[in-house]
Amino acid sequence: MSTQKIYPQKLKTGDEVRIIAPSRSLAIISQGVREIANKRFSEMGLTVTFAKHVEESDDFFSSSIESRIEDLHDAFLDTNVKAIITVIGGWNSNQILRYIDWDVIKNNPKIFCGYSDITALNNAIFTKTGLVSYSGPAYSTCGQELYFDYTLDYFKKCLFTNDSFEILSSETWSDDAWYIHQKERNPIKNDGFFIINEGESSGTILGANLCTFNLLQGTEYFPSLKNAILFIEDDAEALPHTFDRDLQSLIHVSDFKNVKGIVLGRFQKASKMSDELLIKIIKTKKELDNIPVIANVDFGHTDPKITFPIGGEVSIVANRKSVRLELVRH
Repeated sequence: MSTQKIYPQKLKTGDEVRIIAPSRSLAIISQGVREIANKRFSEMGLTVTFAKHVEESDDFFSSSIESRIEDLHDAFLDTNVKAIITVIGGWNSNQILRYIDWDVIKNNPKIFCGYSDITALNNAIFTKTGLVSYSGPAYSTCGQELYFDYTLDYFKKCLFTNDSFEILSSETWSDDAWYIHQKERNPIKNDGFFIINEGESSGTILGANLCTFNLLQGTEYFPSLKNAILFIEDDAEALPHTFDRDLQSLIHVSDFKNVKGIVLGRFQKASKMSDELLIKIIKTKKELDNIPVIANVDFGHTDPKITFPIGGEVSIVANRKSVRLELVRH
């Protein structure tokens, strides 16, 4: 594992952003969603360009390893590109890990952002190069017409400035097929963060999508958990019993004892996870008894979502009076 952290330069007006598809293809994204996303980037003062193979689509709605590697390397090597944003998630970004030239990334550090299946790349990049990358909205996420203000606000806080900032709970959240029916949104009142285990801690953020993070276990791409604060979430396929065993698998990692806290992203409705069930799951894990555990934070597969740094620094205060999450360095 690389021991020296590398923080990429932040974005500024006029910068070029490259869209790549290391997992699912741009071909699955509708024209309407693309138009809204392009407008969003333009309004931020950013120029969007697209990788050579971004539209390729095979039986898995992805493209060849060779195409994906070429686009990834080209994006890091192009000195005009200041940030790389992935199209969407998927299932297969871990296929390309063995073919990445890690020196290309280490010697050309820049913002890299995505979520879900991109978790494999986020954590592997940090492990192999020390480059801090970002779990946050994908290009497709930016194609939401409504209720995008919170997501946009935290994207800017994390990627345009170096200032530390507090993560506050959104007022409402949604878990609807906005990409099919942009106008038919169903915002739900957000009850805010809730504390499962009290405590105070600070450390390095690792994780993101749990089942994808676990794919790296036992490989050279899995990061050291020393002084880690795990930000973890899962999607609609993660029913309570699935989340339980995936979390248990992570706890069995040899240096899990060095984890300093856990922050849980909001679960999708289809997961059938309730607060009561989540508390029961966490309380069965004795290894978590002495570290803060906070749930229902705005990241994962619901909207809106924060942007947070994989490899960056966070401070947690969780007690009966309040919950405070502050991104100290990103």
